[in-house]
Amino acid sequence: MINERSLALPVGPGVTLDARFAVPADALGGVALCHPHPLYGGDMDNPVVIRAAEVCREARLATLRFDFRGVGASTGDHDEGRGEQDDLGAALDHLAGALPPGVPIAAVGYSFGATIAARVAARRPLAGLALIAPPLGLRPLADLGTLAAVKEPVLIVAGTADEYCPLDALEQFGRTVPQATVRTVDGANHFFFGTLFPLGEAVGAWARAVAGAVA
Repeated sequence: MINERSLALPVGPGVTLDARFAVPADALGGVALCHPHPLYGGDMDNPVVIRAAEVCREARLATLRFDFRGVGASTGDHDEGRGEQDDLGAALDHLAGALPPGVPIAAVGYSFGATIAARVAARRPLAGLALIAPPLGLRPLADLGTLAAVKEPVLIVAGTADEYCPLDALEQFGRTVPQATVRTVDGANHFFFGTLFPLGEAVGAWARAVAGAVA
């Protein structure tokens, strides 16, 4: 088992994030993980985020999960998705500084966190991107045409019974990101109750592809 350690992650004036950082032996890269909407109870201890972090570490990727500003012990205030992009940027910067030069640095986002990860990836080079249950029914991402330039591997995954990510919206979004692997988890809703194992399989395959860039 790879232990996580607590980390205070500085972002800017008045904002320091409560984070958990874990580095496997001979890490092949790193992943920052973004949690679901903080105004609806989302935080870094969400079961989906924890499962994603576990399978990433099994693929020998360092993981950095964190609470967005204003959540838990993180300082600052919720910023409706604007400042939260800076939060993810700080996490990615920390990974890049803590790991050997040149290893792949990627991002995983779940629900609201998927929106944040996609928006950061649209303007910052990443070595991989995984979007779990992006809430396309609530917050379309059609304006993110630049995701077509995001480096592989890209994963977009949602449940077939996801009330916030309808299958038609998932398929339509997938067509705008031609390099993406679009996966569905049969019977899963937006929260993946009882379906964390197949979700982990999908994210684990993506994580191994990220790690394989230098393996």
